[in-house]
Amino acid sequence: MYIRFLVSNAVAGSVIGKGGSTITEFQSKSGARIQLSRNHETFPGTSDRIIMVSGAIDDILKAMELILAKLFDELNVEDNEDVGPRTKVRLIVPNSSCGSIIGKGGATIKSLIEDSQAGIKISPLDNNFYGLNDRLVTLTGTLDEQMQAIDLILSKLCEDPHYSQAMHAPFSYAATYYSMSYAPNGTGGKFPNHKVHLFLVSFIRAAF
Repeated sequence: MYIRFLVSNAVAGSVIGKGGSTITEFQSKSGARIQLSRNHETFPGTSDRIIMVSGAIDDILKAMELILAKLFDELNVEDNEDVGPRTKVRLIVPNSSCGSIIGKGGATIKSLIEDSQAGIKISPLDNNFYGLNDRLVTLTGTLDEQMQAIDLILSKLCEDPHYSQAMHAPFSYAATYYSMSYAPNGTGGKFPNHKVHLFLVSFIRAAF
């Protein structure tokens, strides 16, 4: 099993630690594997990097609690004040698996919110990016509420046979590109991956 979520580049270093000490410690304590995307591997439309935690569900939950507690502490240090008991974490879930979280008529997500007391919001699929098949699930609450929501969501995703397929390419958004290739003023649009941009330009030139 696995779970992916976003982390800002500013605090990603705190998860790694000096010489990888923190991430090694968290892996040792939890038994889960923790992977962090590289600087240029960000979720489309954001500047945020991706963390994937994989292993047995109990190990994943231990690792998530360690990571989220660390990130919460970092937010307090950055602002030099309490950020409040409720924060947000954004999970990455394949579009094909979101139905198992939403449920018929929204019954499942309503139950998840009631049982965890966390706010749970699923973003619409971003049609601005061709090739993007993932959506963001935002959890708002205290650390305990977020962890309860993550536990419940993982239990639902475990039942989805398609969910495990995305684990093989957790950070691969190279084929995802912005749908507007040219802005109204004629300037180039935003392409998260320049290689894709150059390939498309070369292909168009060759075609004409």
